[in-house]
Amino acid sequence: MISNHDNFVFDLGGVVFTIDRDICVGRLDALGLADAARLLDLYCQSGDFLSLEQGAISAGEFFDILRHRCTRSDVTDAELTEALGSFITGLPVRRLAALRRLREMGKKVYALSNTNPIMFHTVIDRLFRQEGLSALDYFDGMVLSFQEKVCKPDPEIFDILTRRYGLDGGRTLFLDDSPANCEAAARLGIDSLLIPENADFIDVLGLDHVN
Repeated sequence: MISNHDNFVFDLGGVVFTIDRDICVGRLDALGLADAARLLDLYCQSGDFLSLEQGAISAGEFFDILRHRCTRSDVTDAELTEALGSFITGLPVRRLAALRRLREMGKKVYALSNTNPIMFHTVIDRLFRQEGLSALDYFDGMVLSFQEKVCKPDPEIFDILTRRYGLDGGRTLFLDDSPANCEAAARLGIDSLLIPENADFIDVLGLDHVN
């Protein structure tokens, strides 16, 4: 599988990062946001969360919207940031090493993620710095929904990825934990690989056994 592809495109949440929706829902519930379970989805956000990930509203606007909907009137931006960040539970260092190893093998490595500026500039940034590097040190390019104003599985975000970096779909493997996102990539001629829940992309790719 690895030898058949020159480019590897990784989703972040659920593939590179470990995630737990229930923890995040519980933290938001504790702040008085009673409908957090309805608003927060593992694969595709809706409503105000979707607007944030599409870059249609700013972090400040999003905080104000959530605060207005909370039963607690004194909820701070810091509390909301911590609650949202709890969606991401970790980033095993072996996965960081695997990303580096792919690049050392001469592969191009990219990130294609539905994410938002709140998580990206806090918990995501912090976890990528575990080896003393930054997120940009692990990828040849990153396409992030809140910067591009479009979310997966919209074909436009895949088009942005392939055009910007000149990727041949048949030599590119897209790894995601969402069936809808993998299907969208496949329809555009990009090889895709669904990462099952609780699986590690290192094991799925057999990367530990590649010389």
